[in-house]
Amino acid sequence: MNRPQRDEGMVREAGISLDRALFPLLVGIERLGPIGVVEMADRVGRDYTTVSRQVAKLESLGLIERHGSAADRRVREATITPKGKAMTDLVDGARERMGRAIFASWDQRDIEELVRLMRKFADDLNADAPGSSGGAG
Repeated sequence: MNRPQRDEGMVREAGISLDRALFPLLVGIERLGPIGVVEMADRVGRDYTTVSRQVAKLESLGLIERHGSAADRRVREATITPKGKAMTDLVDGARERMGRAIFASWDQRDIEELVRLMRKFADDLNADAPGSSGGAG
């Protein structure tokens, strides 16, 4: 589900022009911001210096802005701009259209089973997260 080719298809479906390497960062900043480069690099599994360059590119495109963190003056946090939010809204619409096309041929029972199993998976994953008190059940 996280293959770069999927991102490329979603960007194409959304009708936007954005390097596919920047796409997950833009969406991540929109969903998680304000967020620092180190935390974003950790979340996307990329090197800090690479993410820093890519975030700078998003900023130069006017899709995000960076400012000092209120909690830690050493950290510059990224937030989405209205232009960036408009772009992620287009991506969300594309994601929904693509999902609806996939699920159009599924039985309602199959969709309900998928939702049930994904909820179980997420709950078990969270139970095994570092710092949690539970285990997989």
